[in-house]
Amino acid sequence: MQKQGFLERQDLQRLLKENISVIGDDLFFLSEEFSPWEDSNCRIDLLAMDRGGSLVVIELKRTEDGGHMELQAVRYAAMVSALSFKQAVTEYARILNIETINAEENMLKFLDMVAPPENFGKTVRIILVSPNFSPELTTAVLWLNDKGLDIHCIRIRPYQLEDRTLLEIDQIIPLREAEEYTVHIREKQGEARQTAESNKDYSHYDLRVNGQTYAKLAKRNLILQVVKSAAEAGLSLETLTQIIERRRIIVVDGNISGIEFDEAAKRERENWGLAFRPDRFFMRDEDHIHVGGKTVALSNQWARTDLHLIDEIISAVPTAKISYKRAEESD
Repeated sequence: MQKQGFLERQDLQRLLKENISVIGDDLFFLSEEFSPWEDSNCRIDLLAMDRGGSLVVIELKRTEDGGHMELQAVRYAAMVSALSFKQAVTEYARILNIETINAEENMLKFLDMVAPPENFGKTVRIILVSPNFSPELTTAVLWLNDKGLDIHCIRIRPYQLEDRTLLEIDQIIPLREAEEYTVHIREKQGEARQTAESNKDYSHYDLRVNGQTYAKLAKRNLILQVVKSAAEAGLSLETLTQIIERRRIIVVDGNISGIEFDEAAKRERENWGLAFRPDRFFMRDEDHIHVGGKTVALSNQWARTDLHLIDEIISAVPTAKISYKRAEESD
C-alpha cells in the first residue's frame, strides 16, 4: 500500500466507509474519525454497529505489520463502551447531515426493531484491517479473544491491474486452523448473552385508575393500560402522538377491527416507509385504542427508560386519577 501511494484516510478509510460489508456483512456504518472525548486526540477510524446492537470499532493501518493497532483498538473499545443509543443516533445524523428522526429510523430498520435495544453497546467488537499482521500482533489477538474479547483481523492487499487497483480481502483471525480459539469466543459470547438476558428489567407494576387496581402488570401491559385509560378519560390523538413517537403507534381511520384493521395497518406502515411487523404491536381487537375517530395499535416493545412516557401521559389527563408503582413496593 505504501509503495502504491495508498493513503490510509483518503483511500482505505473512504473505500471501507462506502463498502463496509466487505469486512462484515452484518455491519452498519455510524461514523468516521469518531472522537467524542474531551482533552483527547484519540480518533476511531470507523465506528459501526452490528445487528445484535454491539458497537464495532474498526482500526485501519497501511503498514505491513499492523503496528500496535490491537492495543490502540482495545483502548478505543473501552472508551466507546459507554456510548448510548441516543448519542449514536446524534453522531450518525451529524455524519450524514440528516435529521435525527431519520437517522434513528435507519438504525432501527437495520436492527429490525421498533424501539432502541436495552443492551445497545453493552458489548464492543473490534475489527483490525491491515495489509499484514506481525506474529506478535496475531499472538496478542488470539490471547485476547481467548480472554473474552471479540477481535477480527482482516488482511487487505492491493494489486495493480493495468490502470485499476484491485483489493484482495481475507479474514485471517479467527482462522479455521485456530478452531479452539473460535470455540472459546463462542462460549464467551454465549455467556455474555446470558448475562445480558439476566440483566433485563422484568419488574411488574401495580396500576390504579380512578380507584380501580390492575395488579402486577408487565411493563408493556402497564403502558398499554395507561394509554387506554387516558384515552377513555379524554386524551386526544394529537397529544398521544406528541408524547409517543409515530413509529411506535399505528393509526388508521375509523373504528375497525380484525382483518380489516390488519390490512389498514399494513398500508399505514408502508405509507410511512416503515416495515410492518405485527408481532411488535398489540394487534388484538381488545387491545386497540379508539380515539378521535381512529383506531390505534400501540407498540409492545418498551424499555425501562420509556417509563417517563407514562408520566407524561398521566400528566396530560389529571382527571383520570392514574398512578402506578413497582409491584414489590405494594403493601
